[in-house]
Amino acid sequence: MPRLAAVLVLALAALLPRLALADAGRLAAALDMPGVLAVMRAEGLDYAAALDRDMMQGRGGPGWQAAVSEIYDTDRLAGIVMPRFSDALEGQDTAEMARFFESPLGRRIVRLEITAREAFLEEAVEEAAQLSVQQMAEDEDPRLRRIEAFIEAGDLIEANVAGGLNSSLAFWQGLGAGGFLAREMTEEDILAEVWGQEPQIRADTEEWVWSYLALAYEPLSDDELEAYVAFARTPAGTAMNRALFAAFDAMFADISYRLGFGVARELAGQEL
Repeated sequence: MPRLAAVLVLALAALLPRLALADAGRLAAALDMPGVLAVMRAEGLDYAAALDRDMMQGRGGPGWQAAVSEIYDTDRLAGIVMPRFSDALEGQDTAEMARFFESPLGRRIVRLEITAREAFLEEAVEEAAQLSVQQMAEDEDPRLRRIEAFIEAGDLIEANVAGGLNSSLAFWQGLGAGGFLAREMTEEDILAEVWGQEPQIRADTEEWVWSYLALAYEPLSDDELEAYVAFARTPAGTAMNRALFAAFDAMFADISYRLGFGVARELAGQEL
């Protein structure tokens, strides 16, 4: 294991006080949390570049870049994710979760999921995956039923839509705290703006989830995918999924608030 990954695993383990130390390190390693956070940092840096382009006309300078790098620092993100993950898993059988992801199939799934997210950093790959899902739907490919079963087992659409709405609200609140919004804009006005985005967030979420899962699990056999669906339906699988959403929802809300605040301050500086 690379030195950085090993250090991050140990750091994650230290942030799980309510789980036995062995289980904490074991579960963090099984899920490759350092790898997950690393690819989320890469995704975040791309998103921040888009914010610079779309909201600041590309004038975000070294200050913005430094702020973004700090926002997406993986140690900082681990400090948000892991305590909440620990809280959400209190009383759950984390050993059962770890055993699944330590199995040959589980290790393969973790690597496929991370690799697919890394591939999606290339826009062309994501677009190709979307077209592939469309073709599968036209062909009535039975594989889609298995992917749908996995989506339903984890309630992936609704959970991601809720997380997207929370992140949007946090971004708006950050803009307000940074002085970007008109003073007469109330919290109710912000909520109305956020809810107005729900149809688009839902459409984007559905497109992303289906295309991502189709790409990630393409190398799995039908039996292997069905085994993963079966695990996702177990109490342990359900509890871990909910814990992951609780932890990452908090992380993305924190990120979004800080990005909104940073954009507001950058725009204010540009106006001076």
